[in-house]
Amino acid sequence: MLKKRIYQSLSAALLAVAAAACTTPGIVARKESRNVPASYSTATAKDTTSTATMRWKQFFTDPNLVALIDTALQNNQELNIALQEIQIARNEVQIRKGEYLPFVGLGAKAEAERPSRYTLQGATEEAIDIKPEHRNPDPLPNYQIGAVASWEVDIWHKLRNARAAAANRYLATVEGRNFTVTNLIAEIANSYYELLALDNQLAITRQNIELQSNALELVKLQKESARVTELAVQRFEAQVHNTRSLQYNIQQRIVETENRINFLVGRYPRPIVRNSASFNDLVPAVVQAGVPSQLLQNRPDIRQAEQQLAATKLDVKVARANFYPALRITGAAGIGAYKPGLLFSTPESMLYSLAGDLVAPLVNRNGIKAVYGSANAVQTQAAYQYERTVLNAYIEVANQLANINNLAQSYDEKAKAVQALNQSSTISNSLFRSARADYTEVLFTQRDALESKFDLIETKMQQLNATINVYRALGGGWNQ
Repeated sequence: MLKKRIYQSLSAALLAVAAAACTTPGIVARKESRNVPASYSTATAKDTTSTATMRWKQFFTDPNLVALIDTALQNNQELNIALQEIQIARNEVQIRKGEYLPFVGLGAKAEAERPSRYTLQGATEEAIDIKPEHRNPDPLPNYQIGAVASWEVDIWHKLRNARAAAANRYLATVEGRNFTVTNLIAEIANSYYELLALDNQLAITRQNIELQSNALELVKLQKESARVTELAVQRFEAQVHNTRSLQYNIQQRIVETENRINFLVGRYPRPIVRNSASFNDLVPAVVQAGVPSQLLQNRPDIRQAEQQLAATKLDVKVARANFYPALRITGAAGIGAYKPGLLFSTPESMLYSLAGDLVAPLVNRNGIKAVYGSANAVQTQAAYQYERTVLNAYIEVANQLANINNLAQSYDEKAKAVQALNQSSTISNSLFRSARADYTEVLFTQRDALESKFDLIETKMQQLNATINVYRALGGGWNQ
């Protein structure tokens, strides 16, 4: 009767402890917003066709550029680092999976022990023979072979949620690599077209050096005939030197741009194969933006933020499960004897054990509360980060779409300016030869004509870059 009362008291106490332990503090989790505008501000219709679904080998048609991108996808160090991060995340999933499965180990043991005669164990061994008419060996050896198992029963899905969180983080690393691919392809393409633009600017500079050198010789002849002064000669000569200086600056930019491309490709500097002559004939591709809601599926960085958010939500569940009692089952089975020859004398040599532990947190609840609160704060951060990523994606697309429209109009105006300045340069040279125009008009006209040609090439490059950037911003480039 007394034992029954003690058992009932212990059971009641354990239930009270478990009930207290299962009480979790109230925390309000933040729900992320997935709302986006119905269309882009520059869109005229809600066409759901998006260029983002186009493979990058279809979007980029220059074979030299395609070859560079192919090489970069194999050799780029940042991509290879991202691949190792994916592998690390995959291993973490396997680690978490192993935690909620039973752990079984095999082992063998050999030991010898001589307890004190004045202890319970020593007195027992002294009083009882190990076999009839066979005294205990002194010291007493112990040989064992067996298996040991332990298993934490995942009552509250704590371990499964931890594995699911690791799986979400694995998927996030995959999306992170995809986002790196989109940025890498866009950066290589932008640098490639910048290189073509620099080649054309260099060609124009060399043409102008030749024209200005001829004009300098003409001015020198006119000085000899007293039609102009030494001032005109010096001004023309200074212009030639300035243009030559510009040539060297462009050559340095070409070297740096080539090396930047080589770095992205993952190789040491070498000449970049390209066809610069066709630059002026390049026409920016027509980009279809689709609708903003497609960004949630097409942009790898948004999907990465979504997976990270899902992982933090599971982390909150894992942290909450720490308030609940944990059940662990342990067991062992094997054979043992005081000498090896008796190990297989079954059933006498067989041994086994089985135990179950139910432990509920009681004293360290403040620490568990802090972990739970931190997990919820991280989940809130992830929700804000997700919203920020979506907002940034929308703004990037809107900016590039507006940029494409404005650059198209700017290019038309600058093309007209180049045509007008070319004609004015021809007229000023003709008037100067007939002494009907001052030499300063020739200098200013030549300078303006050179700058306008540079601006036109720069605008063409910006048009191509804007097309690349909107393709990247829409989420294109990672799918091969």
